[in-house]
Amino acid sequence: MNPSDGADLAQLGDPVALVRALVSVPSVNPTLAAGGTGEGAVGALAAGWLEAWGFRVRLDEVAPGRSNVSAEHGTGAPRLLFNGHLDTVGVEGMTVPPFGADLRDGRVYGRGACDMKGGVASLLAAAATLAKEGHPGTLIVLLTADEEHASLGMQAVVGAGVQADAAVVCEPTGLAVMPAHKGFLWVHLVFRGRAAHGSRPDIGVDAILHAGRFLAELDEHARALARRPPHPLLGPPSIHAGTIQGGSAPSVYPESCALVLERRTLPGESIPTVLADLRAVLEGVRARVPALDARLEAGLSRPGTEVASGSALVRGLLDACAAEGIAARVEGMTAWVDAAYLNEAGVPAVCFGPGSIAQAHAADEWVEAGEVAQCARVLARFAQRFLAGAPAALEPARIP
Repeated sequence: MNPSDGADLAQLGDPVALVRALVSVPSVNPTLAAGGTGEGAVGALAAGWLEAWGFRVRLDEVAPGRSNVSAEHGTGAPRLLFNGHLDTVGVEGMTVPPFGADLRDGRVYGRGACDMKGGVASLLAAAATLAKEGHPGTLIVLLTADEEHASLGMQAVVGAGVQADAAVVCEPTGLAVMPAHKGFLWVHLVFRGRAAHGSRPDIGVDAILHAGRFLAELDEHARALARRPPHPLLGPPSIHAGTIQGGSAPSVYPESCALVLERRTLPGESIPTVLADLRAVLEGVRARVPALDARLEAGLSRPGTEVASGSALVRGLLDACAAEGIAARVEGMTAWVDAAYLNEAGVPAVCFGPGSIAQAHAADEWVEAGEVAQCARVLARFAQRFLAGAPAALEPARIP
């Protein structure tokens, strides 16, 4: 297929041509990688397609030179939102041409093919089909900036008062419906010691040793978390030490040691409760080591959220999968994604898209072309029923 043929097919809404066109346009997040061009060019490409399909399109700048693409088709209720992000991580270390968009053995290769230009292509192909065939209600396409870093795009949408009855976020799920995902909290600890020459144990206080005593106790806390009743889709919560920094030289007692922990949280867990648990661990160490001097503070956090597995949104997607010959699967999304912002804003949001999360950010990143096409058909079928106000099913779908 020569480039002009690919452009023509993409303009017609062909899902494979769309993903290849999207991958071929660099959109590396400039905050994550020097020289990253951001979402401008790929956003303009998608906006042009949507305008040609009859959508009302708006570009909303969320940072200098970086914009969301917001598009609507139809009017009135209900309102269904399809979402994907346009930015990618960097390309260093890749073993395939990052922007070659090569199609080999049924796979499209390149940066963002899986995370998540495959999903964006699926929702765009579905949008093209729905616009051509017509539909009740309002279909919203929202393509956001900066999901890979600080989610500036989705934060701007929620801050402006997003309005929709339901949303599908097309992150890579392998065509499983994922209505729940974990959140996270980063916890910062600083241990203070007393600097002294290594030959003076009488006056030196080892901050790294104190941090080590805490980490040993944290290991037991991690095991206790693993024994808690698991979430049916996400399993138990977890915690690990992400980074540690301390010391100035081998011959000097370290004056300070800094830890950053990551606590993965379940829907419904509160940050104050998580912090109270960790402070209790710290106090347990302090009781045995009176000289311990440590400070614990909360850092960046994102909530875990979920939509009921028996909801019309989940059931409707499962029914559409079954109609397309795809095994109905409900699973948990272990990673944190922008769907949490929509859920917190009152818009029920689930993840459903082509590709495996294991391929996201990979050196040879790829997505199955067939899955991109299947996802597009499921989304179009689901949207037609949802926007018509039809019940998803007479009975809740069977969930394995």
